[in-house]
Amino acid sequence: MSAALADDAARFLDYLKIERHYSPGTLRNYAHALDALTCFADGLALVNWNELRGEQLQTLVADEHRRGLEPPSLRAMLSALRSFFRFLAREGKIQNNPAAGVRSPKVRRKLPEVLDVDEAAALVEVSAGDPLALRDHALLELLYSSGLRVSELCGTRWRDLDPDQGLLRVTGKGNKTRIVPVGRMALSALAGLRKAQPAGADEPILRGRGDKPLTPGAVRAAIKRRARSQGVWKRVYPHLLRHSCASHLLESSGNLRAVQELLGHADIGTTQIYTHLDFQHLAKVYDSAHPRAKRKRRAGNG
Repeated sequence: MSAALADDAARFLDYLKIERHYSPGTLRNYAHALDALTCFADGLALVNWNELRGEQLQTLVADEHRRGLEPPSLRAMLSALRSFFRFLAREGKIQNNPAAGVRSPKVRRKLPEVLDVDEAAALVEVSAGDPLALRDHALLELLYSSGLRVSELCGTRWRDLDPDQGLLRVTGKGNKTRIVPVGRMALSALAGLRKAQPAGADEPILRGRGDKPLTPGAVRAAIKRRARSQGVWKRVYPHLLRHSCASHLLESSGNLRAVQELLGHADIGTTQIYTHLDFQHLAKVYDSAHPRAKRKRRAGNG
């Protein structure tokens, strides 16, 4: 294998790790894509990346598809390669991006499963009779209220919550931080949890064994257990609550941009679909539309 080609791939991975702060999982995916590319280039006896043509790269995609790589994985691989070639172009190593016109097989979009509003209400309304029930009640309300990823939920600490404003700071994919609204019902459950289990600002909101942050696996187990006890017979998992939050909010408000802001969505391979909204506007849309976030009117306002 050409040492120059391998060096370029290694420098790109270092750039993603050191300057872009990509997560270990994302770095592994990029490394796999680059391994496939460099092995393919070695088979073509390429000396530098300028020699690679789009039709050759299309052959690589077809080969990987025949080996069993599914369309979503092929799209992710191509996205990684496009980023790599943009990196090389910025460094003056190539003049044209050979991946620019390469297509992957079409992905048949599968609509996410969701709970209906009644099922979601039945699931989250846990009777808080003991410390475990208090925690699970807060866990479920917060997941459904704010559409959090399970990793975001597990990473929250009390210092991230502003109960007066009804806002929570979370850190999502790519180490990106965003502010999300927290509904009245979730705030009430969180207040009950903190009253029963006093904690410092730096302590995790959801604690597991040894007062350490609750793990994603423990969250999944808790949700599964509560679904059975609450009489919800669908397969319930953390992302189902995220989907349900987004679906119910969108159905009520019709405001796709607000939902996009709430969830922190940024679709890889596109220029940028993440749109910034004023937090006050987002909170207003959220309060008026989410089934468990409507705040009570103050006396004299209406």
